[in-house]
Amino acid sequence: MNAVLDVILKEIEGVLAQVKDEELENVMASFSKDRRIFVDGEGRSGFSAKGFAMRLMHLGYTVYFVGETITPAVKDGDLFIAVSGSGKSANVVNDAKKAKAAGAELIAVTSKPESPLAVEAAKLLVIPGTVKGDTGAGRASVQLLSSLFDQSLHITLDALCLLISRRDNTANETATGAHW
Repeated sequence: MNAVLDVILKEIEGVLAQVKDEELENVMASFSKDRRIFVDGEGRSGFSAKGFAMRLMHLGYTVYFVGETITPAVKDGDLFIAVSGSGKSANVVNDAKKAKAAGAELIAVTSKPESPLAVEAAKLLVIPGTVKGDTGAGRASVQLLSSLFDQSLHITLDALCLLISRRDNTANETATGAHW
């Protein structure tokens, strides 16, 4: 069992080593408590995106997850974060285009910098983990489907929240106070 865990950990470490500090810093610069944040994603990547949205709320941001019944319309000046490993998830790409047309700043989080989602974005955070459509030499994981991207996504978005909390001087006690 440990051998399998060791392989998974090495794969994740390999992906995280390729996430660029400059991209994290560039994305972090878009976060401001005076603007609304919308987060979008589907499937397992969507679950990680929801966790990210929750953590942003704990840090004191006004944040919504696209598709929830209480999510308002996106407007000019909002921040829209679209998560798709392949960068081709039809609903996420369409939502991103809609948000961009409304005047929101679009950040794409994907493994594919040449994808339709990435092309639309003002800023890009590339997490180069294997996704379900990768085959042959492009399949750099022993894990099924998009597991490597999803695992690396969760860790990277948590790291972004840690960087934001440090920049904003948000203590653990403050975040805990916002927790349900």
